[in-house]
Amino acid sequence: MKKWGAALAIATTLSACQATTGRLSVERVGPPPPAGTRVPTQAVDGLIVGHRLMAAGQYELALDAYIRAAGKHGMTADVLSAMGAANLKLGRLPEARVLLERALDKDPRSVPAWNNLGVVLMAMGRNAEARRDFRIAYGLDNGNSDQIRENLRMAIAKTQNSSYDEPKKNKFNLVRRGSGRYLLLRTPEKNIEQ
Repeated sequence: MKKWGAALAIATTLSACQATTGRLSVERVGPPPPAGTRVPTQAVDGLIVGHRLMAAGQYELALDAYIRAAGKHGMTADVLSAMGAANLKLGRLPEARVLLERALDKDPRSVPAWNNLGVVLMAMGRNAEARRDFRIAYGLDNGNSDQIRENLRMAIAKTQNSSYDEPKKNKFNLVRRGSGRYLLLRTPEKNIEQ
């Protein structure tokens, strides 16, 4: 009988401790918030949460928040563009491209979607297409964004720099030898700089 009494006393003490530690009760009701705390009446928009998570470098969580936003807002151009940006940061280039193209189908004047699609295409090695998309984004933005201007500048530089133009020190000339025979000679270094 003493054992049962001791067990009951311990259980009562533990349940009293548990109620004061801030855990949820059996009814799933937590303790009240501290005095002066503003209790939100609505959940924060998934797009806002996603943008904050993107800024914090939490791209997978941001993508989850954007998916929740899609449940509330539908697959709008903003939601699709945000999901595309999250996939871009996660290195999922094909998925990002599809989402950004869908965003542009819904809103062809979306500056972020054009710019981010250009970034995806640059990462895929499609420099000429990226240049076109950056130019469209820059035009729609009226040249106000330094980031878009820099992206366009880099895309132009990449499309103008051909890999054949770079190695000038390896210039070769064909020289004819006899009837139909050619010898490939390397031009001297001093002739390259002239």
